[in-house]
Amino acid sequence: MVDLAAPRVLSDEEKQVLLAAPRGYCAGVDRAVVTVEQALELYGAPVYVRKEIVHNKHVVGDLAARGAVFVEELDEVPSGATVVFSAHGVSPAVHADARQRQLKTIDATCPLVTKVHHEAKRFAAEGFDIVLVGHAGHEEVEGTMGEAPEAIQLVEGPWDVDKVTVADPEKVVWLSQTTLSVDETMTTVAALRERFPALLDPPSDDICYATQNRQLAVKEISPATDLLIVVGSRNSSNSVRLVEVGLEAGAKTAYRVDDASEIDEAWLEGVRSVSVTSGASVPESLVQGVLAFLAERGYPDARAVHSAEESLVFALPPELRKDLKAAAAARA
Repeated sequence: MVDLAAPRVLSDEEKQVLLAAPRGYCAGVDRAVVTVEQALELYGAPVYVRKEIVHNKHVVGDLAARGAVFVEELDEVPSGATVVFSAHGVSPAVHADARQRQLKTIDATCPLVTKVHHEAKRFAAEGFDIVLVGHAGHEEVEGTMGEAPEAIQLVEGPWDVDKVTVADPEKVVWLSQTTLSVDETMTTVAALRERFPALLDPPSDDICYATQNRQLAVKEISPATDLLIVVGSRNSSNSVRLVEVGLEAGAKTAYRVDDASEIDEAWLEGVRSVSVTSGASVPESLVQGVLAFLAERGYPDARAVHSAEESLVFALPPELRKDLKAAAAARA
């Protein structure tokens, strides 16, 4: 792989593959996946996981093969068993249900999602109406709304803004799902601000650093792209957004695939420049599979286009760290 500061102009017959950086696993996803892996090693199978630990079918399938049991709700978990909450977070009602069922819980909620939960609780306590920008039915949205259901209204886009009702137009704040398109979110916020000029912004960006970085990387490479391939699962919000961002930034065509087996060779007809990236819950091995697919069809080694550096690491959940420390002491 060759590092490249920026995409370049091709000669008439030349082909290129641009590889976005950063891409793939973010700190929250890495923490969640390692949490399940460490729990399986420490407690033994089965370890139950409420919902998909992250939105990637390959990751979920691999963990299931190692003994993780994925459930939709806690009533599927035997009393007293160990259950991991996914990176997307859960509502207080789910925590209460787990206590009632005497489950051992490990909370792998991404700390950046937890930050939004804290914001929701704080603003609700201060008497604000909260407008949450996000997608109905997404686990993260359900968890955040559960923190203050009486104070939060969901808005999916500008078309929803007219339905918002508030007690005091001077006390309205917006928060957002962490995996949205930055541009689309700000369009929605602009529409909200037209209705509520005093609209308060969150104390810091709710859209996570990794989501923003991956979108910026795609924006940088898309103008030089005939075909953008985004590796990520269908239910991965940030992966789906990358396709949309790429098309808006100038990619001629863009597709999302779970892995190289989903690439249609017809997509490559007449294509000289291919760009590749992946969502925040995608293992790098799946990206390398796509690059190998392209190499087998005459495309050169990928040129990495770096738009940001990421070094953030999150500690494992405290419940798990405590048990790992106790196990290590017992072996000493």
